[in-house]
Amino acid sequence: MTIGSGTIRSAATRRGVLRSALGGVSFAVAAPAILRHARGETPIKIGMPLALTGPAGEIGLQMRHGAEFWVKETNANGGMLGREIQLSVEDTAGDPAACVRKAQEVVERDGCRLLFGMVLSSEALAVVPKLAEWNAIFMSSDNGDGRLTGSSFVPNFFRANISGPMETRVISLWLRQSKYTKFFALGMDYAWGHNSIGVFKDEVTKAKKDYVGDVFSPIGTKDFSTYITKIRQSGAEACFLVLQGDDNAAFLSQAHEYRLPDKVQLVTSIVDLNSIHAVGDAALGLAGSTRYVFSIDNPANKAFVAAWQKDYNALPDVFEGEQYQACKMLQAGIEAAKSIDADKLRPALETAAIDSIKGPVAMRACDHQAVQGGYVVKVVKQDGFKTPVPQIIATFPGDQITPACRQMTFDS
Repeated sequence: MTIGSGTIRSAATRRGVLRSALGGVSFAVAAPAILRHARGETPIKIGMPLALTGPAGEIGLQMRHGAEFWVKETNANGGMLGREIQLSVEDTAGDPAACVRKAQEVVERDGCRLLFGMVLSSEALAVVPKLAEWNAIFMSSDNGDGRLTGSSFVPNFFRANISGPMETRVISLWLRQSKYTKFFALGMDYAWGHNSIGVFKDEVTKAKKDYVGDVFSPIGTKDFSTYITKIRQSGAEACFLVLQGDDNAAFLSQAHEYRLPDKVQLVTSIVDLNSIHAVGDAALGLAGSTRYVFSIDNPANKAFVAAWQKDYNALPDVFEGEQYQACKMLQAGIEAAKSIDADKLRPALETAAIDSIKGPVAMRACDHQAVQGGYVVKVVKQDGFKTPVPQIIATFPGDQITPACRQMTFDS
């Protein structure tokens, strides 16, 4: 199925798009017909196996939107290397084994040697050992697990987004300046949750504050009442959350119902618009890191937000912005290498640097982690917006939030 990348979608229609993207269907976002027929070059094909259904489906849909937007924009300006871009999307439902199969399908069936997607870190960890065999490059826009640029590093993997340890570092640096001294943590029971909470515990200990406990919830948890009780009983003044998607919305709604924020400051790993819209005023007062926020004040982001609103009639969210940035990083490498061949593209990506929608972002050759600034936001009511929005309250430069090469922890 081919979807024209000029389609305008509002936030209200996104779930309808998601429901149409069921497993086994490949989507291609191509250049305008005039561009396709004017040239005889082979298109540049990019595979995108990602969760469009299941608990992580809303995140996967955001990532798809970010990639589609970039494809449309780039093809309208002549493509890359004078070739149109085509995007093949496959639904993994967030299952690592299915992700490996879907990734292999887009490589072998569609000839994709460039990969995006893979919403869950567990999916990415399952796929990266196959990249050399496929002679494929994977540019991450979402995966948080520090092992991907650490103990599980492979040369054909690159991470353009902020990692879990990096977003946790942002929060810990901010909390060091706060009045809070006793901390609890709640995370999703998979790689990203355990990795991020492990870093948070280490950071709290280094700050000489009290870490009073943690608990992990299975992906897809709907009833958080027992977890809320544990947080209350811990005596913590603040609770660090590593939740996303439906799990995050369920927790915030129930925490508000039980009036947990009246006693405990909730601090989340990622603040995103989708979760705020899902729970409304229940998100007020929530603080935390964000990988991207529409209000970042620079010319590149202002232009991106304006163009996005024109196409989607909505503000871009966290994973839409992060995916767009990953696309621009891949584009910078391809244009420098003048090739999509992995052996030529790899060294070009290792020195790639862009003036991003988040400011300067530079890939690090030693572990393929992009160095970039970090943001802390708090959810507030703001004039001009019908629902609460995240407001930037602190920023930290990339050299303070990026761990040493292939490490997940920080020295101080």
